[in-house]
This record gives sequence, structure tokens and C-alpha cells, in this order.
Amino acid sequence: MKANYIGGEWMESGRSRPNINPSNTLDIIDHYAQADTDTTRQAIAAATAAFPAWATGGIQARSDALDKIGAELLARKDELGALLAREEGKTLVEGIGEVARAGYIFRFFAGEVLRLRGDRLPSVRPGVEVEVTREPIGVVGIITPWNFPIAIPAWKIAPALAYGNCVVFKPADLVPGSAWALAEIISRSGIPAGVFNLVMGRGREVGQVLLEDRRIHGISFTGSVQTGAQVMATAGARFAKVQLEMGGKNPLVVLDDADLDIAVNCAVQGAFYSTGQRCTASSRFIVQKGIYSRFVDAVSARLATLKVDDARKPGTDIGPVVDEGQLDQDLRYIELGKQQGARLVLGGERLQREQPGFYLSPALFADADASMQIAREEIFGPVACAIPADSYEHALVLANDSEFGLSAGICTTSLKYASHFKRHAQAGMVMVNVPTAGVDYHVPFGGSKGSSYGAREQGSYAAEFFTTVKTAYTAP
Repeated sequence: MKANYIGGEWMESGRSRPNINPSNTLDIIDHYAQADTDTTRQAIAAATAAFPAWATGGIQARSDALDKIGAELLARKDELGALLAREEGKTLVEGIGEVARAGYIFRFFAGEVLRLRGDRLPSVRPGVEVEVTREPIGVVGIITPWNFPIAIPAWKIAPALAYGNCVVFKPADLVPGSAWALAEIISRSGIPAGVFNLVMGRGREVGQVLLEDRRIHGISFTGSVQTGAQVMATAGARFAKVQLEMGGKNPLVVLDDADLDIAVNCAVQGAFYSTGQRCTASSRFIVQKGIYSRFVDAVSARLATLKVDDARKPGTDIGPVVDEGQLDQDLRYIELGKQQGARLVLGGERLQREQPGFYLSPALFADADASMQIAREEIFGPVACAIPADSYEHALVLANDSEFGLSAGICTTSLKYASHFKRHAQAGMVMVNVPTAGVDYHVPFGGSKGSSYGAREQGSYAAEFFTTVKTAYTAP
């Protein structure tokens, strides 16, 4: 059984949970300890005790530790990528790429430790000097989802540690393997006991303690809108700092002048790879009528060539859905799409493979209406719908007609429309002739409306959440 990591010690538990391979449900990867409320409070106490020394300690040692973590992730990317593919269902190529990204994130923040800037300003009062500095916020609770089980933890944990905070990390209960492997690497990095703690377990126990305990000064959460609202209501009520990354219903606009091959690649890569289980996935294709039929036919033809199979098998393009519950949700939305009048062009069927798993053929709907549930609600699976648009202006209205605003894309050869879309798309990230899913690790990540709340993640902008600004006045 893989144990929790608290105060520099591996702590076993009387309860554990099996980690099941979605490509082969007969394959149990391992059993992982389940923390309870008392265990979680122990982790918070350990982080609280470690904070003063870590926050004011030498920055070179902090940088060296993060660089060591990043180097080991990169050196072991094939091994850890295989584990990720096995537990979450990403293809092996995607899993290896995700681990590499986590490694680069830690290396980036190893540099950011040494680049934290402040200001020294003259006061309006003669003889007085003003210093503006950034300091860590304290103990941070980090709650991550199952769809990126090592990259999302990395882009939260690395800046938290880089800026001098202590961490209590609760990974998604569904995929603890990659999180445990990351914690094991961190445990050998030279970071002092208590600075980083891993507590695996259920959200209603472990997560709730993190939200309620006043020793937790900030919560960085990625997950569903419903849970995000609970995080805000509970942690925000006690004035903890809150950062939320939630859902997306991301549009890909395709104009008549688009390069069809580029548009099809953006659509298929953005909507269906990683089994569509990305908050940045293109789940709405908003297509101008002059190219509409050719686009739908071309996407359908490309989907028909994709291989759905075991995530680690060579040649697999799309792995399984993560678990039975998510598969059932995907199938319900596919039925809703048909019932509400959209035309199912291809896919949407549960598949049988050599081993029992949660396989679903990628589903493409055409002739959808913007009011349909498949066009408004986040499905989080390999399901996308095409919606016809009369013009660029109509397409922009449809693209912005959503409670979400994470990522938005456009395929066009027109500089005029591309420039206008970048300015007027109501999203935190805008893509021109590239898929909506797929972002760099050194630039900010986040959205608008119901997709995000609080400061941006990633890159130097991570300092906005993980630090607080102090202004000091000095007179002779």
C-alpha cells in the first residue's frame, strides 16, 4: 500500500483504495492510503510548523530542490508516463509528454525563485523611502483533478514552494498513482520536513478540512464548477485566498476562408485527443455555412481513421474514458443530443476491446443548435457538435454565448478577423489556427466568466496568487 506523506514521514492508514486501469479493469495498479480528517489536520500542523523557516530560508537551496525535482521527472518521463497512461487512460505519448511538462514546470520555477522582484520608490514625503516586496501567503491547500494527474499538481506545487509557501496536497482520489510518484520525488529533493505534505482521500473528508481549517491561508483548486462553488463558499467565507479553475465549453470558429486541413487538425486534436477529457477541449465547432459541409465530412473522415484502444498499446490514438461514471455521463449526453435534434454523424458507441475497459468511439454531432445541452454543458468526453453560422459576426455571437470563457479558437486566413477575434472573444486564452487544447507552461493559464476565479496560473503570473504584497516605509 502506498502511504500518505506528512511531516517528512510516510504514514500508512487503516483504509486504502485500489487504483484501477481504465484500459483493463482487471489490472489493479496498487492500493493507496486514504487519509481521514485527523490525518489531514496532522498534515496542516506539520506545514504550519515548517512555514517560518521555509519562508525566510535561503533561496538557493529552494531553487536547487525544485531543479532536482524537475531533473528527475525529465529523466524518468518514460516510466512515469507509462504509469500515467495506465491509471488515467491517456495514450502513452500523451502521458510521457505530460510528465515532461511537469519536469519543465519545476525547472522554470527553480529559476523564478531567483527572479522575484520588488520595487524601491521615493515617498511623496521628503526623506522617506518605500519598499514594495512579495512574501509567501502561508500554508496552501492544493486540490487537483484526475485529468492531468501530474501536470496540474506540478503547476500548483512548484510555484507554491518557489515563493516560500508550505503545501498540503490532495490529489484526485481516482488517480493517486502519479501524484504519489511526484510526492516521492519531492520527498528526496532536500525540501525540509513539513514543507510539502501529501494527503490522499475523499473530498468530503480531506478536502473539507482544507477548506475549513484557518491554518490554511490559500486554496488552489481545479475541478468542476459545482465543487468550485463549494470551495468559494467555504474557504472564501473565512477570507482565505482562493484560486479556482473550473469548466469550459470552448468554441472553435471555422470561417469560409480557413485552410480546411488546418481546421480539421485543430478540431480533431482539440476536441478528441486525451479522450476529450480536457477543460480546454473544443466541444463546439461553430462553422460558417460556406465551408460547413466540407468541414463536417472531413472531420468525420479523420475520426474514422483513429484507433481507440488500450492507452499503452502502440498505435492507439485515443484511450479509454477514465471510469464507469464518466463513461455513463458521456453516453447520457450523446442520447440527449439525439433526442434534442442534433444529427449524430459518427461514433458515440461503447466499444469492446481485448481487455475490459471504458472505451467510447469519439462522437461528432452536426446541425446542433446553440440552445441544446450538448452545446451548453461541459461533457468532458470525446463528444463535439458542429453549429452552422451565417457570418463571422454571427459566429462570434455564438462563440461568446456561454457561461464559460476558458479557451476560444478561430481558423481563418484573414488577419482582420483573427485580430478582431483575439480582442472580442470572451475567453482567457485565444488560439488562432492552433487547437484550443494545448498551452505552454511558461505563460499564464486561466479564463473568464464561470471558468476561472482569482489570479492566473503558470508562468511568472503565478506569483499573483502564491505571494502577497507588502509595502514598507523607512525614515532616517
